[in-house]
Amino acid sequence: MSSQPGYFVGIIAVVIAAVLWGTTGTAATFAPQVSPLGIASVTMGVGGLLLALVAARPIARHKTALFNNRLLVLAAAVNVAIYPLAFYSSMKLSGVAVGNVISIGLAPIAAALIEWAFDKQSLNHKWLISIALGITGVVCLATAKPASSFESTATSWHNTIGILLGLVAAFTYAMYSWIARRLIDRGIASRAAMGSMFGLGALLLMPVLFVTGAPLLASVNNFSVGLYLAVVPMFLAYLLFGRGLTVVRASLATTITLLEPVVAALLAVSVVGEKLSLTGWFGIGLISACLLIATIRRRVKSKPTPLYPVSENRT
Repeated sequence: MSSQPGYFVGIIAVVIAAVLWGTTGTAATFAPQVSPLGIASVTMGVGGLLLALVAARPIARHKTALFNNRLLVLAAAVNVAIYPLAFYSSMKLSGVAVGNVISIGLAPIAAALIEWAFDKQSLNHKWLISIALGITGVVCLATAKPASSFESTATSWHNTIGILLGLVAAFTYAMYSWIARRLIDRGIASRAAMGSMFGLGALLLMPVLFVTGAPLLASVNNFSVGLYLAVVPMFLAYLLFGRGLTVVRASLATTITLLEPVVAALLAVSVVGEKLSLTGWFGIGLISACLLIATIRRRVKSKPTPLYPVSENRT
């Protein structure tokens, strides 16, 4: 398969998707007048509706199965709605680099704990080491002096709240991925499962967008940032990821998406101008090691819960 041109096109598609996801936090800083709740609701609200729209046919074909599993779909949608609210609020309070690394980097650990709790899957020594590294990394970030350029007056309390919100984002991220896997295992097509979850989650965010979205219309700049986040890293990147997964193994694709927190941290430092203390960088390093160990372990196992909303179902 690796000799086929389409395989390399798939690799490139996944790489581009990961890079686009890594731009979200930095892009949000270009609209400081818009609250993180406004940014979150327009990103997932508009982007989620677009994803549901392109999945309309699979949703229609599986409407009976989706209705029969309506409680799971609703639970997933609630997590889909909570995730961006916590994610963007975390980056606002703790900085783009820290918020992104915690929200994305600890998602596999949250997924493993969910599998342990609900699927009774055991945690081997590699997972225990990974969890220990992740927790230590979070502690390092929590005790590091906040130094976000756009949050120069941030206090340790703000930083701690931001980290806690990052943990909420990681958990909700992993939870709706786990639910999506359950729906797919019950015979629902991946596009139908993800389209229904994102579409319903987007509808749940509409009241938040109505209350907090006015600044998005206050200037061309704010509107452009909101449009970019909804269409490019939310809608387009998911389509690219889905295209890549038609020819690339899910395990390889999820490994490639490790680029996201790396890109986010690099942009936070080089573009936003964030500065982290040595302790903060050490914490990011520990979480990166935790993420790497988790991914390697998942590639060895037969059917892992993917790092992102059910790898094969980013489409």
